[in-house]
Amino acid sequence: MGLTLGIDTGGTYTDAVLVDKTGHVHSSAKALTSHDDLSRGIGEAFDGVLAGAAEPIGLVSISTTLATNAVVEGEGQRVALILIGEGREVLERGDLGGAVGRDRVEFVAGGHDGSGSERAPFDSAALEAAIERHADAVSAFAVAARFAVRNPAHERRARQLIAERTGLPVSCGHQLSGALDAPRRALTALLNARLIPLLTDLIGSVRGLLQTHGIEVPLMVVRGDGSLVTAELALQAPVETILSGPAASLVGARHLAGEPNAVVFDMGGTTSDIGVLDNGEPRRHREGAVIGGWRTRVDAVEVHTCGLGGDSEITLAFAPPFHIGPHRLIPLAQLAARVPGVLETLRAQAENVVLREHAGRFAVRRRAPIGGADALSRSQRLLWDRLADGPLDLVTLFAEQTRQRALDRLVEQGIVGLAGFTPTDAAHVLGWHTLWSAEAATLGASMLIRAARYKWGRDLGTPQALSARIIDTVGEDGARHAFMTALADSEVAPDGVPAPGARALVDRAIGARPPLAAVDVGIALRWPLVAIGAPAGAYGEVIARRLGTRCVLPPYAEVANAVGAVIAGVVQRLTATITPLAGERFRVHTAHGISTLETLEQAWAWAEAEAERLATRQAELSGAAEIAVASERSATIGHADDGSEIFFEGVVTATARGPVLNA
Repeated sequence: MGLTLGIDTGGTYTDAVLVDKTGHVHSSAKALTSHDDLSRGIGEAFDGVLAGAAEPIGLVSISTTLATNAVVEGEGQRVALILIGEGREVLERGDLGGAVGRDRVEFVAGGHDGSGSERAPFDSAALEAAIERHADAVSAFAVAARFAVRNPAHERRARQLIAERTGLPVSCGHQLSGALDAPRRALTALLNARLIPLLTDLIGSVRGLLQTHGIEVPLMVVRGDGSLVTAELALQAPVETILSGPAASLVGARHLAGEPNAVVFDMGGTTSDIGVLDNGEPRRHREGAVIGGWRTRVDAVEVHTCGLGGDSEITLAFAPPFHIGPHRLIPLAQLAARVPGVLETLRAQAENVVLREHAGRFAVRRRAPIGGADALSRSQRLLWDRLADGPLDLVTLFAEQTRQRALDRLVEQGIVGLAGFTPTDAAHVLGWHTLWSAEAATLGASMLIRAARYKWGRDLGTPQALSARIIDTVGEDGARHAFMTALADSEVAPDGVPAPGARALVDRAIGARPPLAAVDVGIALRWPLVAIGAPAGAYGEVIARRLGTRCVLPPYAEVANAVGAVIAGVVQRLTATITPLAGERFRVHTAHGISTLETLEQAWAWAEAEAERLATRQAELSGAAEIAVASERSATIGHADDGSEIFFEGVVTATARGPVLNA
């Protein structure tokens, strides 16, 4: 088939690689991600590798951290969540109410019981009224019905009604997860709806570039479990691309480093993703991926995602003197190198006898608002208009009136980005990075030092001393997150979260707390740390030293995600659940409906055949060839007082695998 083109679009960089059928990397390129127009950054990376294309390109595959970043940073489009058959108390479970935030929520009568029988009639009139109230204010709808995994009929009717009335995308819980737990399914559907416009923009940008270059080949997207699906299927369930980038990084790290057992630390500009390779396979979440503190029902690799990156925001505090992350800033060194006038502004602010509030901070447009500028409030529109000619420092922007809330709102929506001092700037001050303006970075550091002295009475020393301390803190935070990832689901952290005492011991082991008087605490990783991502060379060794292990920096470490995007294959998993009914009958539940069988053995056989059929069909739709399918049975059995067995539930999981068609 020739070469495969892998593209990874992250919050900071877009990477591209050309890989042959043996897995050898022919060429690679990096470009800054252009949030206002993704096609610009993708096109720059795309052009950078095309020169190395000695053979035709037969397949293109995309991985991305945009979905992960959007959830971690609280960004995404506004949606309306329709809860069918649930009361307001559901918002208190699993902190669904906190996840909803400013999104619209409507409660509609309906839903089913645990056996799949209708619990209450579906109130279509109430849904129509809700549609009328919210259709003009949201970009998508999310629907979650009570026990929809046992019978999806009401979610399907709601989806059809919303689509007919609005033409907007509709995200249904039963299509995203076959597991119980209504709040998590509702959360997953909500996040999916928020992310639809984002993935649509990304796929549209790549398709446009392929068309411009006359390349007509299959376009695939990496899911969070490290497998591939067609772009068409990815657009139906963009939430499954949460952890797409981290999944691709684990696949790429295994291929490039040749380490079957390792902790993989993928540091980007916005977030760091940490996962474990165990016998050559990425560990997968048993309960669903956790992103930004939210436990979803997304089947994904087990990756700890934290708001720690090369471009993380440095926030002054009293003790400790600063915090790193979770929000991303454009580094001052980068902005000054790319935008005329920024360096002069920083010089003037640093020389000013009185250090103004917001000194060393800039605002810049990222992308156009959904619905245009007319969709913004008056205060937001004024700020948006002020940024029409390029980045503007916040001192000037707020000269007349602060309008902090309006700016925060634009940043939350991903419309405007902020620039300020970051670990990338600290690396420029120390001479570790030389790509952009070291002077701008040094000026930013000096203003942070002045602000800390004025606000907290703290002396942070010279720009070099502050920068060294920031880099050291990045290593400390990174080591802590790496240990927590390695300990997840062990007796130390059975639910993925370590007990306070365990965390205190880890902190002492990495040197983040003073030593104990009578006990010397030491912990070390048994496996190496594989460092990948753009800042891997700068921070990998710093983190590995605190972990007491060696650092492996593989070739093409900076583009490992893009390599993983083309190494992966298609995997589809489908489940069928069996529940008992009265009269010794049994019911089989799938995402496509329910069936009633007379005996348990008939139910097992039907569930297995249906799950394998659906998994195979889904793999075909995902672009797979030479599909192999296998299924597993699991049962929940109880015992009566007389010792006889009682069947509570059975689950068949069918897994279909295959390489990409024509790959």
